[in-house]
Amino acid sequence: MAQILDPLPPEQSGKILCCYVNATSKIQVARISNIPNWYFERVVFPGQRLAFEAPIEAQLEIHTGMMASAILSDKIPCDRLALNEPSSYELPNSEQANDSINKKPIVQSIKTKTEDTTKPLTISGFASVD
Repeated sequence: MAQILDPLPPEQSGKILCCYVNATSKIQVARISNIPNWYFERVVFPGQRLAFEAPIEAQLEIHTGMMASAILSDKIPCDRLALNEPSSYELPNSEQANDSINKKPIVQSIKTKTEDTTKPLTISGFASVD
């Protein structure tokens, strides 16, 4: 997941894929300011997920929007936001991904039918009783 507008500086090695979720009802601004020669700032709406690549040592600052201002509400080390990513950003095979508690597959295969599933619409009649 490359950052098109603000790629990581070439001297940065050890990047990780991270995910932050705005679980509040307010608009937030996510910013990384501790990496030299790199600008990262995104608006995160309520309930939105933000996926991004960052150096391991990066810290995500969360600024929560108030009336005509924003306050720094949290600083989160990006290594705490790291996703356990499968190789090449691919989803795991449904046979490999299992829920560790229920022992059921997390990703279930999609059942496809090629038969006709349309049925005629039946409308009930109404009667009035005096």
